Amino acid sequence: MITMLINSLIISYICGFTVLFSMRSHLLLTLIGIEFLMIVIYMIMFYNFIIFNFDLYFIMLFLILLVCEGGLGLSILVTLIRTHGNDMINSLYMMLW
Repeated sequence: MITMLINSLIISYICGFTVLFSMRSHLLLTLIGIEFLMIVIYMIMFYNFIIFNFDLYFIMLFLILLVCEGGLGLSILVTLIRTHGNDMINSLYMMLW
C-alpha cells in the first residue's frame, strides 16, 4: 500500500516536470508548476519520514521554504506585470537591468 502511494507520488512528480517544461510561455504557469513539484516533494519526504520514524522538524522548515518561494515568485510576477503589462517569459529577456 505504501509503495503504491510512493509510486503514485513519483508519477505525479514526473507529470509535474512534463507540465513545467511544456508550459513555458507564461510566468504564472511556470510558478504553478514549480509549486506542484514542491508539494509532491513535500509529500514524498513526509511519507518517507513517517516510515523511517524521523523527526518532522525538517518538514516544517521545508514548508517555510515553500511558502517563501511562493511569495517571492508572486512578487516577481506582480513586478513583471506592472512594468511590462503581461506575464510572458519572453519579455524577461528584454529587461535591461
